[in-house]
Amino acid sequence: MINNIIEIAQISPSPRQLMIQKMGFYGFIHFGTNTYTEMEWGDGTADSKVFNPVNLDTDQWVSTMKSSGMKGIIITAKHHDGFCLWPSQYTEYSVKNSPWKDGLGDVVGELAESCKKYDMKLGIYLSPWDRHEACYGTEAYNTYFINQLTELLTQYGEVFTVWFDGACGEGPNGKRQVYDWDAYYKVIRELQPEACISIMGPDVRWCGNEAGRCRESEWSVVPKEMQNQSDIAENSQKGDIGCLLENIGKCDEDLGSRKIVASFKEFVWYPSEVDTSIRPRWFYHQGDDDKVRSVEDLVNLYCMAVGGNNTLLLNVPPTKEGLIHDIDVKHLKGMGNALEEMFKEDITQGYKWQSISSPSETSVLNDGCDETYWTGGSEDYKELLLFDMKENQEIKMVLIQEYIEHGQRIESFNIEVSENQSQWKRVYNGTTIGYKKICLLSDVKARFIRISITSSRYYPELRCIAIF
Repeated sequence: MINNIIEIAQISPSPRQLMIQKMGFYGFIHFGTNTYTEMEWGDGTADSKVFNPVNLDTDQWVSTMKSSGMKGIIITAKHHDGFCLWPSQYTEYSVKNSPWKDGLGDVVGELAESCKKYDMKLGIYLSPWDRHEACYGTEAYNTYFINQLTELLTQYGEVFTVWFDGACGEGPNGKRQVYDWDAYYKVIRELQPEACISIMGPDVRWCGNEAGRCRESEWSVVPKEMQNQSDIAENSQKGDIGCLLENIGKCDEDLGSRKIVASFKEFVWYPSEVDTSIRPRWFYHQGDDDKVRSVEDLVNLYCMAVGGNNTLLLNVPPTKEGLIHDIDVKHLKGMGNALEEMFKEDITQGYKWQSISSPSETSVLNDGCDETYWTGGSEDYKELLLFDMKENQEIKMVLIQEYIEHGQRIESFNIEVSENQSQWKRVYNGTTIGYKKICLLSDVKARFIRISITSSRYYPELRCIAIF
């Protein structure tokens, strides 16, 4: 039992959790029979022959998504309708009975090769709910599902995540399935030990909505009971809701404050993932072509999500032809260009931060090394860090990272600026930091900047402070 705030402050991520938090931004591909039937949640009755992406080009998918800044792609290998995008030997309801490539195609296989080609990680979404499979709702289905998991985790190389959602409804026989989660997890840990098990799993949690809404204070250390599968399923989407961007949903604001700490006994590292789509829905619909998120909206989403101690999973649905639409391509490339410009020049390079409480100078906060970090020394865990930019400069953004390998500790901080250190102006109030905090500023010009850590659960440890 953990009942000490200092102990909670030292709960840290597993290697696989650290890996995915460092990735930060990755993509979703929703593709299948729904693409051709104009549905979001297919009922499992669509004919396999409707699936025919005559111009499918996974190189185009991967190169486009990489251009936005993504580090990996998760493919809906099987959605709730049960149709499989790989030629599974355990069902006839798959690409092998479609007209695409005369039944000899394999979407998952082609995507895996494209990911290798463009140095992108591959992730697998496999829906536990199956509205087509006749044995769904019986113990035999758990064996069926494990067999399909095994195919996907042994035939396509390294997988960075297996993504399960919480949808669970009736199958074609009117029965609901009792999922054997422990057995599923065991297979994943044995076959892909480095892979995260996300959402309906112990490694990464859902943020609580599909609209891209983020919490002001995002703790990666939360009550252990948040890993309860039945609670996750209860709060998951229950049906085809249409425009997901309007579905704010349940999103408890406080998951890790001292009030929460006092209310629960056990805590775990369980970081948040924000999942949303570039379009109003998960699958491609021609009627949404004029509703693609703008470059500005995508950049803001990135800054809020990735810059708010979440990972960002952005869905980009291919068209019936098997291509990412030109509008989506344009906006994704624009997003990548905008982010590259934003993070192009860290003006702290070549200079040192000064710790006022020590007092001492440190170069580890901007040395570009992922393994070095600064540790505060104040007994009350409050710290003040100062940087001299040598001349007045416009400041648009400050990026701060904790060294989460040792835990998440900082509860509040602020940013102040001055032209001569005689008068200071506060330009930002922040709460949690975690792996990454992006602080956007407007109309700020100064020579000196200082970061005040006003509350921390234990000695604060920072990997990086960058100014742009």
